[in-house]
Amino acid sequence: MNLFSPLTLGDLHLPNRLVMAPLTRTRAGLDGIPGPMVIEHYRQRASLGLIVSEGVYPSHAGQGYTGQPGLVTAEQVDGWRSVASAVHEAGGLIVAQVMHAGRVSHDLVNGGHDIVAPSAIAIAGDTHTPEGKKPYPVPHALTEAELPGIVAEFVRASQNAIAAGLDGVEIHSANGYLLHEFLSPASNQRMDAHGGSPANRARFVIEVATAVAAAIGAGRVGIRISPAHNIQDVLETDAAETLATYTALVDGLAPLGLAYLSVLHQDPTGDLIQGLRARFGGPLLINTGFGTVTTRAEAMAILADDVADAVVVGRAVIANPDLVHRWRDDLPLNALDAQTLYGNTAAGYTDYPALATATAE
Repeated sequence: MNLFSPLTLGDLHLPNRLVMAPLTRTRAGLDGIPGPMVIEHYRQRASLGLIVSEGVYPSHAGQGYTGQPGLVTAEQVDGWRSVASAVHEAGGLIVAQVMHAGRVSHDLVNGGHDIVAPSAIAIAGDTHTPEGKKPYPVPHALTEAELPGIVAEFVRASQNAIAAGLDGVEIHSANGYLLHEFLSPASNQRMDAHGGSPANRARFVIEVATAVAAAIGAGRVGIRISPAHNIQDVLETDAAETLATYTALVDGLAPLGLAYLSVLHQDPTGDLIQGLRARFGGPLLINTGFGTVTTRAEAMAILADDVADAVVVGRAVIANPDLVHRWRDDLPLNALDAQTLYGNTAAGYTDYPALATATAE
């Protein structure tokens, strides 16, 4: 097993084990429709073993960022159909990361819809809106009766992804968004069937994954988690509590036969992540975190040491659409321009040169 060997993830057959991380880039305009620029961005990166799209909202209320794409309207689905066609024509695979932002939003961003969360606890600080920075609002605490409706949103978006020709979905249960909010005792202070204990906090994520797998087939469904990431006020600082919560979660996911478990964590070799891997029993994808850029040597070591089955890479893929070629042959990399990560233009999005162009200039 090495970084450039094939891998099967459920129904997906990857030519290599380099996976493009889900990367928020805010290029889908106010209507959330992937247009020509988004299509080209993903097409350029089709040599990756698998592309995981940026977080895509499953309902208007679930939108977290201006310029974020959705999988709600017919026009959005058509846009993703064009993305899927372009990636497939270039020989690649792409899944949609279905992401409900939860309380990481504002009504100026999501069209005036209620901001929802497991509990009525606001994030400290401000968020970006079309009218400038605004404090995060206190969210509406979802009632037990409202939870099936959220599950249905994930299912509809996943069905829309398949209808658009995408190869599957990744359920976003990481990075402080809605599903992750249910897992953390800091953001989930409920005392009903979906809070109050590690097993109860894990329950809603399991319900979403179960429903999505039933709707589109477990072999087309992955899930992403980030234990103890401690981001956006979703805090998991008690190691025993975190272990209990994610053990309950993975024990609930394992029988579903999902395509993969993707984990964002700075210590993938530790007992927590390797223990979850053993309990999951299926393929593990590792992303080593936001703190440092994943290097070629690190990615190759993860595979060589059997730490995971594939490596998820973000910033290096942004700057190098042909990263597979560059890393396979140990060739120089383009430098990342951090100033253009977010925006609404092609700069820093579709204008990073592939190696042939870079060497010709």
